Amino acid sequence: MGWKLARTAMAALIAAGCVVPRPSMAGADLPWKVVADVPLPGNTTRFDYASDDAGRHRLFLAHLGQNEVLAFDTRTRKTIGVVGNIRRVHGVLAIPQLGRVYASATGTNEVVAIDEARLTEVARMPVGIHPDGMAYAPGVERLYVSDEIGKTETVIDVRTNRRIATIALGGEVGNSQYDRASGHIFVNVQTRGQLVEIDPATDRIVRRIRLPGANDNHGLLIEPRSRRAFIACAGNDRLLVLDLRTRRITQTLPIGHDPDVLAFDPRDSLLYVASESGTVSLMALRAGRLRMLGAGRLAPDAHVVAVDPDTHLAYFPIRDLGGRPMLRIIEAVGTGVR
Repeated sequence: MGWKLARTAMAALIAAGCVVPRPSMAGADLPWKVVADVPLPGNTTRFDYASDDAGRHRLFLAHLGQNEVLAFDTRTRKTIGVVGNIRRVHGVLAIPQLGRVYASATGTNEVVAIDEARLTEVARMPVGIHPDGMAYAPGVERLYVSDEIGKTETVIDVRTNRRIATIALGGEVGNSQYDRASGHIFVNVQTRGQLVEIDPATDRIVRRIRLPGANDNHGLLIEPRSRRAFIACAGNDRLLVLDLRTRRITQTLPIGHDPDVLAFDPRDSLLYVASESGTVSLMALRAGRLRMLGAGRLAPDAHVVAVDPDTHLAYFPIRDLGGRPMLRIIEAVGTGVR
């Protein structure tokens, strides 16, 4: 079937709300079940980050290989819109209080601002070399963009959609995260084994935290209630747990090969770590310590995950399941937390 014809057929399938029946899973003892596989539009190329706006029931997916951001309705389980012309889109971040979505385009070294209601582009900003992950500091209304190859953090004023600062980090940059407990931005510097802390009030580095045992510390998630940073190291397949009060590593856990994106369910205190190998690791946070609940292969290339805090379902965009891009939706089971 020709590419255009295939895409037209897929669009019709999505519009009809078709959900592929749940496949059988090897390893029935894994702590999750597959709820649904929902076809996505586009070709079978790589997806990157995902971001959830729970209040509007929308999940935004960066379809890197298609140069598009997809908007997915988590209630109807349908794709409701596509924003194109975002070349090599990597990062995507929904900021509900602004009614806006930001996407990083490495093909043009820009960040693209999208109106969430209209799903239309509203602005573009230049941001160094290879923009990737993003974090938003609400107190100062600034967006922080990981400039992976350029070894900097780009700062954007979202009120004007203009770049206002560039912070040199001295090494390749991994993910950035906002910590609402401290009001600071934390950034992985993956070639130096460091976590850098930035004060958005001054856009200055206030601390470089050494991470013993880190090797290519790319993935990052901040859990503000427990004051923990979870750091996924792609070079040695380890998850580091950092106490942000003492700035010490309290745990090191083995995880799936080549970990990438992390997501956290705040109600059940469950941490998901998605890996390029397709392995997903699921852990429970109890009294500041992680307990491994299980790990196993979810799907090929299942390296991106987002969790809906209302339904507690986890979403994994998969570039090729049965010859089509798919959104695999899972639910944690047998975790002993409900």
